[in-house]
Amino acid sequence: MSLLTPDATTHADPAAVASGAVIPDTSRAERTTSFDVADFPVPNGREEEWRFTPVDRLSALFADKDSDRGALQLDLDGVRSVLAEPLAPGEAPRGTALVPGDRSAVVAHAHSPKALYLKLAAEQEYDEPLRLGIHGTGAGARSNGHVVIEAGAQSKGMVILDHTGAADVNANVEVIVGDGANLTVVTLQRWDDGANHLSQHDALVGRDASYRHIAVSLGGGIVRMNAGVRYAGPGAEATLLGVYFADKGQHLEHRSFIDHTAPRCTSLVTYKGALQGDSAHTVWVGDVLIRAEAQGTQTYELNRNLVLTDGARADSVPNLEIETGDIEGAGHASSTGRFDDEQLFYLQARGIPEEQARRLVVRGFFADVVAKIGVPEVVDTVMTAIEDELRQAGE
Repeated sequence: MSLLTPDATTHADPAAVASGAVIPDTSRAERTTSFDVADFPVPNGREEEWRFTPVDRLSALFADKDSDRGALQLDLDGVRSVLAEPLAPGEAPRGTALVPGDRSAVVAHAHSPKALYLKLAAEQEYDEPLRLGIHGTGAGARSNGHVVIEAGAQSKGMVILDHTGAADVNANVEVIVGDGANLTVVTLQRWDDGANHLSQHDALVGRDASYRHIAVSLGGGIVRMNAGVRYAGPGAEATLLGVYFADKGQHLEHRSFIDHTAPRCTSLVTYKGALQGDSAHTVWVGDVLIRAEAQGTQTYELNRNLVLTDGARADSVPNLEIETGDIEGAGHASSTGRFDDEQLFYLQARGIPEEQARRLVVRGFFADVVAKIGVPEVVDTVMTAIEDELRQAGE
């Protein structure tokens, strides 16, 4: 059965839109999704979806145009064993899990005539992570991309998307997790400062399947990621983990939407971030919708932010909609705080120098979410990057 939904939907009052007023959504599910670029005007920053984002710096990415030749270099060595024939728009399974939800995603879709297709064979367990290197060749070079990752039924594997270099990138990542499969998708944003990266990562998780999405954003001028999950059958699990560290001038934005569409499924969302430096800005928006048919749902989402210096700003917005009273549990928590001087004093009182004490406190802040990642090479990358950030701040 096709899950394509080509028809656009909208609930905005035209008169209010014409006045420039922000129109709040009555439900997260009502936002427009479409494969037609015309259904998504260029954002002006007053839309609910874009109100935190510096859209004035993204006009090049919103333009309805093709990629620049050679803007990205792909390292396919690690994934050749699962590389299948590329997919045109409308060629299944492309369009099964992802329908564009904003201007960036629809432009990426429209200008990706062939989607990269990674297909994990059914009932096969992949011992080593499948790594796809994505390297930007220069600031301002424009790229649109679409990747489809399909894990066959009862398979188990991990795919790592590693972004480096600089470019302006619109990217869609579409994930189909077969019944009983166990798939982890890791996306590392280790861009140079001149990179801008807008992306939509959507997954459709099968019956009794397990899906983990891990987002690590450490570099880039603007990084904005929408991660979505829907369920294709009961008994499935979804875990979304995020770690980010924003430095001076960086905007790192992470949004998630867990759409509980089947009974007895679970979801856990945990994002942690730190900020330091003038105008560093992070945004986290977590939406969870438990539909009437999703009885027995269990869900929880958490966001913590640690502001290390003056001049940095963190926005955190959890949202929970429940359409049935028959659930196991649902909740969320969010906090943003400054450096804990009492912890610092405690460590210094025991002879630990101030700079080392600060590093220990920050490492402790990230420790629980990093431990949940459970991928040694990703954990090492995260902790090394955090140490570098703190070292630079101390210089």
